[in-house]
Amino acid sequence: MKRRDTIMQLRAMVLAACVLACGWLAAAHAEAAHAANPARYSDAGPEPLLARVFEHIEQNRLGDAFQEVEALVKAYPNFHLANLIKGDLLLARSRPIQAFGNVADGHRDKLADLRDEAIARLKGYHDKPPANYVPRYLLQMRPDQDYAIVVDTQKARLYLYQNEKGTPRFVADYYISHGKLGTDKLREGDKKTPIGVYHVTGSLSRQKLSDFYGTGAFPISYPNEWDRRHGRNGHGIWLHGTPSNTFSRPPKASDGCVVLANQDLDAISKNLQIGLTPVIISNSIEWLSLDDWQAERAALNRQIEQWRSDWEGLDVERYLGHYSKNFIGDGQNYGQWSTRKRLVASGKSWIKLSAENVSMLRNPGKEDMVVVTFDQDYRSNNLSNVMKKRQYWQKEDGQWKIVYEGAG
Repeated sequence: MKRRDTIMQLRAMVLAACVLACGWLAAAHAEAAHAANPARYSDAGPEPLLARVFEHIEQNRLGDAFQEVEALVKAYPNFHLANLIKGDLLLARSRPIQAFGNVADGHRDKLADLRDEAIARLKGYHDKPPANYVPRYLLQMRPDQDYAIVVDTQKARLYLYQNEKGTPRFVADYYISHGKLGTDKLREGDKKTPIGVYHVTGSLSRQKLSDFYGTGAFPISYPNEWDRRHGRNGHGIWLHGTPSNTFSRPPKASDGCVVLANQDLDAISKNLQIGLTPVIISNSIEWLSLDDWQAERAALNRQIEQWRSDWEGLDVERYLGHYSKNFIGDGQNYGQWSTRKRLVASGKSWIKLSAENVSMLRNPGKEDMVVVTFDQDYRSNNLSNVMKKRQYWQKEDGQWKIVYEGAG
């Protein structure tokens, strides 16, 4: 009877700890039955073992659960969540367990952090988008952008995609930590993670960093032009690792950076291109079917081509019609910009314009905006130049308009 009570209470402990995550176990088993569909999500990291531990506990197989958690601790000695579960399973052999984690009251905050990590890891492992869906934000990557990173802060998950002839192809996903006080960073020191479209700007080796940052760090381009336009400031937002004595951190634990386990950071680091790799941080990823993704991509490409054609054709009014009345660029508002463009056009007899290597990355924030970059080759009767250009296109009354333009 005592054994049965212990099992029931341990099961209650598990369900209380991951009630939001364990609901996905049955669905995961059903999906596994369709083995003909190849797995798209990485089984690297501790999630597969962790999921099996909770499945064994849920099914009253405490011996099997203990064997799995021992393997987990052996593979990841500094994985605090695994060590906590192992302690509970050991304690369950001698007396009933009343709650998740047999810790003193003074450590309840740490216990809550580990519970949140368990939920995030299991949800991320079991609750996955369909195989034929892609993040809405990756509308188009330029040919030389080999990979892209998309972060879902609500799920504490980072997704790595490869650019496969223009189509995003899933590579792997990883558990991450983000800002202690959430997202939508506004100012320096607010301990929040920014939401937006960024790219990797540098690489810092562990030799240049304190142990706190783990095996390395990759700064990203926060704040970008859009952030500054909306009064957002701060600096030092990085992708980085964990201290040598810590396998992972709770879902909300950083001062604003995106933090991965060192082994996960090392795995993605070989795919990062300085100045090229997009890093899109969202609260919750929007997923599109490939058909809907292709339709959105084609529609915006048509708009960009029309903008190029109107400029090349010296149709100044149609060209200016692509710009928002709220436009800002080169320190000029729309009125100043349009006056200058009309003056420039009056001195042209012909223009040839090409836009190559176009990238279109949708902003995951509240505004319906896409960051467009391309290599511009401009030639005319009295001026020629080549530059990388960046534009921000935003929906206004259902029409795409340019709200920012500058050097990329």
